[in-house]
Amino acid sequence: MGAVTPLGNDAKTFSKNVLAGELGIDEITKFDATETGVHVAGEVKGFDIKERVGKKSGRRMDLFSQYAVHSALEAAEQAGINEENTDPYELGVIYGSGIGGLTTIQEQVIKMHDKGPQRVSPMFVPTSIVNMAAGNISMRLGAKNISTSIVTACSSGTNAIGEAYRQIKEGRAQAMITGGSEASVNEIGIAGFAALTALTTEADKQRASLPFDSNRSGFVMGEGGATLILESLDHAKKRGANILGEVVGYGSTSDAYHMTSPDPSGEGAARAMSQAIKEANITPDEIGYINAHGTATPSNDSSEAHAINQVFGKDSQVQVSSTKSMTGHLLGAAGAIEAVATIAALQTGTLPPNIGLTKQDPECDVNVVTKANEKKTDLQYAISNSFGFGGHNAVLTFKKWGEK
Repeated sequence: MGAVTPLGNDAKTFSKNVLAGELGIDEITKFDATETGVHVAGEVKGFDIKERVGKKSGRRMDLFSQYAVHSALEAAEQAGINEENTDPYELGVIYGSGIGGLTTIQEQVIKMHDKGPQRVSPMFVPTSIVNMAAGNISMRLGAKNISTSIVTACSSGTNAIGEAYRQIKEGRAQAMITGGSEASVNEIGIAGFAALTALTTEADKQRASLPFDSNRSGFVMGEGGATLILESLDHAKKRGANILGEVVGYGSTSDAYHMTSPDPSGEGAARAMSQAIKEANITPDEIGYINAHGTATPSNDSSEAHAINQVFGKDSQVQVSSTKSMTGHLLGAAGAIEAVATIAALQTGTLPPNIGLTKQDPECDVNVVTKANEKKTDLQYAISNSFGFGGHNAVLTFKKWGEK
């Protein structure tokens, strides 16, 4: 696994901080956001392009691609996967992003407006298009199987991982590089979501992202990316890989309800969870933890809570948290960093807390993780939920790795 997040720029640091309940949200520093009315974001801090991407290569990438390549190279390094132990024709890429090169789009539109169309960069198109996260990764790591992109808004990262899992399960590849990246903490990104009244205007970073709380007031924009390398079990064992966890189920449905609002009944989200659990060949009561989508918007959290209760029952003891309380919402990268957090929980038996929660909304009647109940040594299965504008629902089931 590899990661670039508001809680650290590698998977190990991110996992440590997210399980410890650290806050990665702070005042916006990338631009003067005063006129947007939005004060805080989950910005990536201290990102060094020279560490893995390279300064020269980075100049030919939008920031979202830089995050993707950085995390992919970390994941490949951790996995020890290379052309000597993996056939390039058996190695593919399926990668997600909700918006793609928004920073480049913003910069080049301003340049065209101010200086004329002749001043638009020749690199505008190849740096801004969404598929270039996957394209750049495949070029850097020599992956010659499928190389494609998933764009399902805030479900993109989870859908990408699920489709990569399918690729391996169906025998179309032995190994897949997958995940999601996003870089939307900029003027047009913040202004656009603020115009939808989707973002919180809370200035206190400690009270800004409050999933499942009665006082939640909208989501906090985050940025970054994460990459997972999936393999068939035979391929991983053959090359002596250090296996971190197992993907055992995937569900994907549509609400067919509204452009931006989830179906308040939670029916579509519930079906996606049920699909992911059924494919894992387990029952809902075997799931010990749910990494919730939990954006801290009024409609999302209550809808998701209703969906959870439909699948697990109102009296279920399954524990639920939204790591967006710490990172903000990374849009198309959310499901990817949350997959890393979920796998870390399975490895350690420590659940990420839902920080900031002081008064749980009665409409969000789920068993929320707190510092008091975060230890779960018998944790074997967990699911991660992602739901996106357009009614996209995507859910992954993960299993703690063991030979049995």
